[in-house]
This record gives sequence, structure tokens and C-alpha cells, in this order.
Amino acid sequence: MPHRPLVRALTALTALLAATLGAAAAPGVAQAAQAAKPARAAAAVNYVALGDSYSSGVGAGPYDLSTCLRSDKSYAPLWAAAHQVASFAFPACGGAVTADVINKQVNALSASTTLVTITIGGNDAGFVDVITSCRFGSTSTCEGAVNEARAFATTELPGRLDRTYAAIRAKAPDARLVVLGYPRLFETTSCGALAMSAYKRTIINEAADLLASITAGRAAAAGATFADARPYFAGHGVCAAVPWIHDVTGVIEAYHPKADGYRLGYLPALTAVTG
Repeated sequence: MPHRPLVRALTALTALLAATLGAAAAPGVAQAAQAAKPARAAAAVNYVALGDSYSSGVGAGPYDLSTCLRSDKSYAPLWAAAHQVASFAFPACGGAVTADVINKQVNALSASTTLVTITIGGNDAGFVDVITSCRFGSTSTCEGAVNEARAFATTELPGRLDRTYAAIRAKAPDARLVVLGYPRLFETTSCGALAMSAYKRTIINEAADLLASITAGRAAAAGATFADARPYFAGHGVCAAVPWIHDVTGVIEAYHPKADGYRLGYLPALTAVTG
């Protein structure tokens, strides 16, 4: 009997020590248990790249066997390869206008699409006519073509872009839409006797700025992200020491980005807004 108080005391002390040690160990146990849980898998990216020749990769080569001149060196396949996407569709096509995207390309989209990129609108606004008129025509011919393109971009193009983005939303309601703009094509420094005049190059660049502003505004209205290519191409236009854009080196590739333009210009512009 005389030992019972001592036994009770020892028992109580042991219980107290166990409780204290258990409480101290609990955070470590919880952390270990948390660490043992498998990491949540990243959401699968199902990517579809729409648009015109600046999307398909004209200028980068080599091209697929279609008439769309798609190149694996364009920004879209480069981004897809770098991000190990779950699926990648590439219906972008050289020469496309907004109607082509609506009537043909959006069929590649679905409810499971999570990312859509597009560069579009330049052909609607008369890109080819502007370049041809300014490269081979007089200053007044160039001015006329540029002014016509500016008027179209201001009055008609916004509605066409709105309809295009709405068609994309209808097919891929949960996808993130990234709209990539066009670069300025030219540097305005001295460029040799056979080059376009600095004035022609300047007014074409100013038209590109207008197109970028209009496209950015309509993209924002559609809840899309606008990726501005101009800062990334700055200093690397036609007439630069290291140009990323073709001059009149070929009928098809003229005034389109080279492979470096897609890799060092467009790809960083896209990555900057997507990660």
C-alpha cells in the first residue's frame, strides 16, 4: 500500500511525457504524411493554333505537304514541344482571312480545348496589296494602298475580329484565347539604294501600329489575351543588321519572319503571357 502513491505519480508522469512528446511530434508526422501524398498532376493542355501565314510559319520552312505552308519552326509547334502538351492541332494556313478561320479552322476546336492561339486580320486589311504597292510602286501608290488598309482596319476589321473570336468561344468555351499581333516589318535606318524609301517603311510601320491597337482592343473585348510581337522584333526588321524578317528574297516568304523571328520573336511573346 505505501508504494501506491508513488506508482500513481510515476504513471501520471509517464502519461504526461507521452502526451507532450506526441504533441511535439505531431507537426512532423503531419508534414511527413503530406509529403507522402502524390503531387496533383498538372492540368492537361489541349492546344489548337489558328490563323494565317504568320501562324503557320511562312518564312521559316521547311513546310508540310499541304498548301498551307505549315512549318514546325513556327511559334505554335515550338511552344507545344516545349510544354509537352496533351494534344496539339495546327490548322493555321497561309493566306487565311477571318472567314477562313470561322468556316474551316474552328472545326479543330472542341469543349476539351484549353488553349487557342491566333494571328489573323492582316490579309483582311490588304497586307499583300500594301507590300506590293509600296515595294514596286511609287510613293503615291504606296500611300494610297496604306490609307485604304488603314480605313478598312478602322471600319470593317473590328467586326470581323469580333465574329472570329466569338466563333472560337462557341467551339471552345473553356479555352484560353491568346491573340498574337504582327511585328513592325521595317527598320527605318539607311538600307541601300534598292530598298524602299524610309518614308514608305515608316508609313507601313505606322499602319502596323494601328492594326496592333485595333486587334488588342477587340481581343480585350472578347476576354482574350493580346500578345504584342512588336517589342520582341524591335531592332530586327527588314534593313536591320540582323533581320528576323525576309525582304524580297522570295515571292511567298517575302516580308514574313525567318525561323529566328518565330523562335526569338514570336515564341517569347507567347511564352510571356502563357508561361
